[in-house]
Amino acid sequence: MGCLRVLQIGKPIPRLWQRRLFSSSTPPKVEGIPYTKLSIGVPKEIWENERRVAIVPAVVNKLVKKGFNVNIEENAGVLANFPNKTYEEAGAKITNLQNAYQSDIVLKVRPVASNEIQNIKYQGTLISFLYPAQNQELIKELSAKKINAFAMDCIPRISRAQVFDALSSMANVAGYRAVIEAAAHFPRFFSGQMTAAGRVPPCRVLVVGGGVAGLAAAAQARCMGAAVRAFDTRPAVREQIESLGAQFITMDIKVIRLFLNV
Repeated sequence: MGCLRVLQIGKPIPRLWQRRLFSSSTPPKVEGIPYTKLSIGVPKEIWENERRVAIVPAVVNKLVKKGFNVNIEENAGVLANFPNKTYEEAGAKITNLQNAYQSDIVLKVRPVASNEIQNIKYQGTLISFLYPAQNQELIKELSAKKINAFAMDCIPRISRAQVFDALSSMANVAGYRAVIEAAAHFPRFFSGQMTAAGRVPPCRVLVVGGGVAGLAAAAQARCMGAAVRAFDTRPAVREQIESLGAQFITMDIKVIRLFLNV
């Protein structure tokens, strides 16, 4: 009856009873597998013109120190300028495609293709970009094989998960690369020039969007000497754009209402 009186609405629960009701002297036992018994596989990307690799030798070194067995498919990182030797020096094992996919945890960059799913271990773990909303059939195929799939593109973009924010990392690279590609096609300098023949004005660059990619593009264009202007529909981005030395553009829209007498 004492418990019933304590749990009545509006009655505070004494601290001693809170400890008895909501805590346990013996914490629940969590079953797990030691790192030394887990293997991580990194297959080579098969998408056309894809040069990236899921992990670099520096990351392999950290995983090996924790006890993981890392299996890298032969030449998986060659296009990213990471030869097999660098992975072996970091502690990884260079293996074939089948052994890489039969690891407990498979790391990839691009979403797996239908012909790749059959290589993944039953009830294994897959970590890669998946884009579930766009690849419903792929998710169904992974579910049919009971694969634990983690979509890197669906990790919440919060402070605690910043180290897992692969979308922002790739957007940063995309913004930088966009300016480099634009400079390669631009017929003159990005920066202003003072020559004996006269003055060359700096290139004027307009960046649409002040997200991660837009800020990276604005910063790179400013480093190359261009006069940068940027626009975004979010007024809060203004401070970030101006901190990079770019000019924030605002658009004043006047709404004109026409009343027609019918």
